[in-house]
Parts: sequence; structure tokens; C-alpha cells
Amino acid sequence: MIDYDKLKKSLRQLELQFANYQRIAQRKDLSELDKEAIAESVIQRFETCYDCVWKHLKRYLIEALGLPDVPNSPKPIFRIAAENRLLQAPTEQWLSYADARIQTSHDYDGEKAKIALALMADFIADATALYQTLTGEQWA
Repeated sequence: MIDYDKLKKSLRQLELQFANYQRIAQRKDLSELDKEAIAESVIQRFETCYDCVWKHLKRYLIEALGLPDVPNSPKPIFRIAAENRLLQAPTEQWLSYADARIQTSHDYDGEKAKIALALMADFIADATALYQTLTGEQWA
């Protein structure tokens, strides 16, 4: 049986910090450094959550679906998951999350951060849908 607690926790933390990030404009008490720190925290939580997503998905493909020889790399895993109708979003969307993850892990420059942050609402929605598919639980 697959334990989804780490995935659930990482998704919840990303969801909460992204909501905090979305309220930055209304928070006049924050310095530019504080705003930057919140944005960086969202990206770090995205990296953690993304890694949890593809690793749990790999385990699901192996343990729940019994697929042999599942690769140890996110992009092929998302393609296999799409073939098995586990993803609600198109495969290309998941591959864009993979690209954002790769980019943010190497460099936090402003442009790459903006790209990752622009994907965040969709990633959270897609990761939540996948969590529900894998676990059979409703996200609350």
C-alpha cells in the first residue's frame, strides 16, 4: 500500500504558500526582500511537491498497475501515466511543469521564477486532481 502522506503534506504546503504569494499586493507591510522570500518559498515548495508527485506516480504505476520497467525519470513517467489515463491535464502540460522544475533547480533568476510562478495555479489544480485519482480521496 502506498503512503501518500508526504505528497499530501507537500501539496498542502505549496497551496498555502501560493495563496500567501497571491496576497502580496495587498500586504503593504512587506518589504521587497520579504516579497522575494515568499516567491522563492513558493518555488521551493513547488520543487518539493513536483518531486513527490512524480515519485508517488512511479510507485503507483509499479504497485497499483503492476507495470514492469517503469523509468526513473519524470517525463517518461508522465507519458506512461497519460497512456494509462491517470492525468486529467494534457501530457504537454505536465512536461511544462517538468521543464519549470529543471529550470528553477539551476537558477532563480527573475525570468525563470516568473515562468514557474505563472504555472503554479495550474500545477496545484493538476496535482490535486492527480492526488484524488491516485488515492480515491477528495481534496479538502
